Amino acid sequence: MALDGRVAIVTGGAKGIGYAVARKFLHEGAKVVIADINDRAGNEAARDLSEFGEVHYFHANVAEKLDVHNLIASALDAFSDIDILVNNAGIVHKAGFLDLDLADFQKVLDVNLKGAFLCGQAIAQHMVEKVRQGGSAGTIINMSSINAEFALADQVGYSVSKGGLKQLTKVMALALAPYGIRVNAIGPGSIMTELLHTVADDPQARNMILSRTPLGRIGEPKEIAAVAAFLASDQASYVTGQTVYADGGRLALNYVVPVRDEDD
Repeated sequence: MALDGRVAIVTGGAKGIGYAVARKFLHEGAKVVIADINDRAGNEAARDLSEFGEVHYFHANVAEKLDVHNLIASALDAFSDIDILVNNAGIVHKAGFLDLDLADFQKVLDVNLKGAFLCGQAIAQHMVEKVRQGGSAGTIINMSSINAEFALADQVGYSVSKGGLKQLTKVMALALAPYGIRVNAIGPGSIMTELLHTVADDPQARNMILSRTPLGRIGEPKEIAAVAAFLASDQASYVTGQTVYADGGRLALNYVVPVRDEDD
């Protein structure tokens, strides 16, 4: 198994892409700490996933430095090490640029960008110390988005935070390369999470998504998890500072494509 014996922290791991990443990592032999603020979903996820391996849930708001400190302490207490961090926690707030309240803008940046910085810095410090003591280097994966490249006028904080996360990934990769610690990001396109189900059930909205997706379908969380497992593994040992866009071809498109009828 590609991640046999390694310990991973997955923030925002109670649902959606984070849950899929945690499950994939367990299948690949890793021990996993799920961090989230949704205790009910987090505990349910840990119970459901326990059949696949060792998994631990910890309540943590990644925008709070003390929570991040306690998360790391909990992971070390449970599994004695941290080899992989997936900065997946993220939120959205829909509002037009002219009407967006500063507090709402700041809240999104705090979770999506500041949270990735806090978790990344603190866990990188642990990884660097381990390398200095002769241990193995770890890897960090930031969950970005195609909206690091595209902008949404009614998702100001989200678009800005994902653009910042792309650049943070490069900075972290350069800073940690001397220690052999790799840092990459994943930029999902339209993925069938709980949030997207409401959109996908609307035929007009679904057709709009598919018209800009050359592969002609909405992606699944497990497809993003597979990319994360690759980046976390030794198979990606020479990959750092990159954002891998798993978007069904959307970024390559400068027009719209015909949408196949579901009955075809």
